[in-house]
Amino acid sequence: MSAEPLQILIDGEFYAEADAKISVFDHGLLYGDGVFEGIRFYNDRVFRLDEHIDRLFDSAKAIHLEIPATHDEVCKMVTDTVAKNGLHDGYIRLVVTRGAGALGLSPYQCEKASIICIAATITLYPEEYYRDGLILATCATRRPTHDSLSPSVKSLNYLSNVMAKVEALAAGAQEGVMLNTEGYVAECTGDNIFVVKDGVIYTPTVASGSLNGITRKAVMELIEEAGIPLKEVQMARYDLYTADEMFLTGTAAEVVPVREYDKRIIGTGEPGPITKQMLTAFHNLAESTGTPIY
Repeated sequence: MSAEPLQILIDGEFYAEADAKISVFDHGLLYGDGVFEGIRFYNDRVFRLDEHIDRLFDSAKAIHLEIPATHDEVCKMVTDTVAKNGLHDGYIRLVVTRGAGALGLSPYQCEKASIICIAATITLYPEEYYRDGLILATCATRRPTHDSLSPSVKSLNYLSNVMAKVEALAAGAQEGVMLNTEGYVAECTGDNIFVVKDGVIYTPTVASGSLNGITRKAVMELIEEAGIPLKEVQMARYDLYTADEMFLTGTAAEVVPVREYDKRIIGTGEPGPITKQMLTAFHNLAESTGTPIY
């Protein structure tokens, strides 16, 4: 990372970390009213940038939030922020808040949405987790239902995920499995789930409450290219307990193996061959594709 303080983009202007501030009346702060994207960049390229920005605009539309910029302008904000900080590999947090307004829930009291872009380095898990695998535990906190707020919306209200993470850590796990209100597997607190059974890869359907993750989609493409059977299905905890292999996917996590879930050892307790194949294939894809920054 650059030795200089990070430069944060807020509404078209760059500010040093210490000076990067938003109003206390911003509805993103007051009510979690806004949307975001987590985006990775590797070797001076932003991974799946167009897909991330498409999803940002879809999330904004779903909550009736108008982004005060075009798709291409937001893409340029992202690459400009990385370039401004002289970074080559790292993580971007792109946030659109409802903006500053009067107290009260009404979004129409906010004159204009705010766009914030942060670029920095990131290490989500230590290297040994990728070598040995994660420990997972089921969380009591359920995924929001489609009739409350669609799980497809990446909103700033992540409190249910935070509480689920607290439960997982309290159980001695590194990640937590969240179920939907029917008791079926949705996803982890920040990652999608894949299991391998008898040479077939399974992942929960989006209808189960999982986010249609960008990394999830990339890995599904890699699975198809590898000729491995893949099925999107409704999954119970039993399907995870009895898996031969399990791995998670996410922008920050990339592809990470799982070795234990609810005190059940997954497969042999070590990352399996298909998991290793997907981990390698994803790294090769991420390191060699993307939108140029410089």
